[in-house]
Amino acid sequence: MTKQRPRGIEQYTHPAGGWDALKAVAKTLAHQQIVAQGSRTLLKANQPEGFDCPGCAWPDPKHTSSFEFCENGAKAIMWESTAKRTDAEFFAGNSVSELWTWSDHQLEDAGRLTLPLRYNAKSDHYEPIAWEDAFGIIAAELNKLASPDEAEFYTSGRASNEAAFLYQLFVRAYGTNNFPDCSNMCHEATSVGLPKSIGVGKGTVTLEDFDHADAIFSFGHNPGTNHPRMMSTLHEASRRGVPIVVFNPLRERALERFAAPQSPVEMATFSSTPIASAYHQVRVGGDLAAIKGIMKALFELDREDLMMDGPGILDRTFIRDQTVGLKDLQADVEATSWDEIVSASGLNEEAIRSAAEVYAGANNVIICYGMGITQHARGTFNVQQIANLLMLRGNLGRTGAGIAPIRGHSNVQGDRTVGITEMPSKALLDGIERAFGFRPREEKGHNAVEAVQAIIDGRSKALVCLGGNLPVAMSDHNAAFAGMRKLDLALHIATKLNRSHLLSARETLLLPCFGRTDLDTQASGPQAVTVEDSMSMVHASRGFLNPPGYLVRSEPAIIAGIAKATVGERHGIDWDGLIANYDRIRDKIEMVFPDFFDFNGRIRKPGGFRLDVAASFRRWNTPSGKAQFLLAPGLAEDPKLVARQALTLTTIRSHDQYNTTIYGLDDRYRGVFGRRDVVFVNERDLTQRGLQEGDLIDLHGLFGDDETYCVSGLTAVAYDIPQGSIAGYYPEMNPLMSLAHFDEQSGTPSYKGVPVMVTRSVGIPISET
Repeated sequence: MTKQRPRGIEQYTHPAGGWDALKAVAKTLAHQQIVAQGSRTLLKANQPEGFDCPGCAWPDPKHTSSFEFCENGAKAIMWESTAKRTDAEFFAGNSVSELWTWSDHQLEDAGRLTLPLRYNAKSDHYEPIAWEDAFGIIAAELNKLASPDEAEFYTSGRASNEAAFLYQLFVRAYGTNNFPDCSNMCHEATSVGLPKSIGVGKGTVTLEDFDHADAIFSFGHNPGTNHPRMMSTLHEASRRGVPIVVFNPLRERALERFAAPQSPVEMATFSSTPIASAYHQVRVGGDLAAIKGIMKALFELDREDLMMDGPGILDRTFIRDQTVGLKDLQADVEATSWDEIVSASGLNEEAIRSAAEVYAGANNVIICYGMGITQHARGTFNVQQIANLLMLRGNLGRTGAGIAPIRGHSNVQGDRTVGITEMPSKALLDGIERAFGFRPREEKGHNAVEAVQAIIDGRSKALVCLGGNLPVAMSDHNAAFAGMRKLDLALHIATKLNRSHLLSARETLLLPCFGRTDLDTQASGPQAVTVEDSMSMVHASRGFLNPPGYLVRSEPAIIAGIAKATVGERHGIDWDGLIANYDRIRDKIEMVFPDFFDFNGRIRKPGGFRLDVAASFRRWNTPSGKAQFLLAPGLAEDPKLVARQALTLTTIRSHDQYNTTIYGLDDRYRGVFGRRDVVFVNERDLTQRGLQEGDLIDLHGLFGDDETYCVSGLTAVAYDIPQGSIAGYYPEMNPLMSLAHFDEQSGTPSYKGVPVMVTRSVGIPISET
């Protein structure tokens, strides 16, 4: 007799993509009530005269006019261009207390914001407010603070280059460098780690490099859900015989097999293409050990080849001419035993050696990685060891090879490039002084963890959010939510309602902005904005849909309005003139950042242009002038946190999700339908704890001796995940994490390496049952 599985848990046997992807998009189109308009909108996505998809930062193929279908990109577009509205009548009929009881999915599914709003604590409702009145309140609150450093200015990665540049200009004119940013929560380990290794905090490859790669390695990411357009690239590589070697704790369906919706043959025959040539299910937190294991095997292969009078496996010319530090790296790796590597990685020695052989046998290798690498207490070390691995065979700075950090938000990299940083460089300060005649402060400001901690402590009293869902996205929800409610000012610039907007401060304002699909018309006419993708390509984006309401404004216009009210004519900045024609903003960006030379000319060409990435051309902007092999002592994620019967939790996104935005309650590739209150556990780990699939469990996050971090009432799902590892949905699992559990080098929260204990939901620890 077949055992009945928990409600909503099924075995999903189809490939990723294919007809199920088309059905999901059709369902979304109907749900968002935009079937006719929606089809036309999808055809404008990622086109030379269209808008840039807000779904991910994967680059476009030369920005050609060919239509490239992507299920989750389509969901993101439909979610933004919905016909649903949250207008004055909606807010009059729903108090903030009532809205708090709604799910995150229900809040955003209510529709687009249509007018500026101010929270009235007496009525417990958001109420309409005039734009100029809103700007006046914001200015008064910011200017009454004892210091500009009592304000935090958050940025979401969906903001355009133009909006982000104006935002950082306003904040620096105001007088602080407090720039918590979504980068702090995802790829900050890349931004901090790679400059020390190769001199730049960005990837070195272009999309065309994938056409020339002989092998592709993938660490810690799930492209089928988080950047689905990458699947077309992997699909093509697999079909021409390129080995794709995957290291990931869960067997993600899109990395196993994929049916391309663009392929008439696969769609007509219900066939698919295998993606991974080898799939290594590394233990959560075991990537560092696996990478060291591959390097250890390479050193051994190199010695064996030299003993047979061969040239060796390592690229000695590249190492001699382009790098420093190999001797220390080799000593560290060779001092690490295979037993230690196998224990920490969860992989057997044969599997690691086989990956090393694939790597050694390829002339050109690209290594891609995602937040499964960066969101760890040792995330920066992880990134640097990937760079080390590439350097051993000269796989940097040549066609078909390089490092590819795969970012999520469509312009999270661009925001950083145009100045959203809490650590302003001398070049940035010099550029602002050159373009605007004043020199901003140079002191380091707050990153995301520091900003939220300052709010919790009462040291920061105002929060301005350019998009995003900061307290929900951060660790330790309970403390973060309580801190937000103590603020004097909470200001959110957004397209849709989310839970952060319901954390009312003494003054709370919600200002509606254009989305990527909306037509942006200013004094000089329709405007284009620009974005930068994961591979440093900058191109234009032009919305074309009528905005959801006549009172909705663009992000640059809202920022300029706040700046004009708050700092006025200080430093002589013409805020109205800048937003009248976005070419003027781009002229100023070019003055501050010389890499944007001829900015307006180059973005008017289809496909835009690539920013200079020095390491792509073997120019190393490091203190030594060379690429640097760097050490990562030890293997364990954090030995102090491994306690009792602890499992290591990784947070994951469902296929019906984008960051904290929940499109729906299905995660079909993992066989979950209509729910998110589940945890994926190895069956042996369940058995050892006297549990079985379907039992209700509580998770307790462990940090030091404190076990106050808890998420209750979750359903255990037996899943193919390495023993000792456990997975649950983000952001629901965030309350398990201490705000103090982060990578000390980059400040990135350890969302994917959280030690947890499991207890029955009746509250009795399993060890006592």
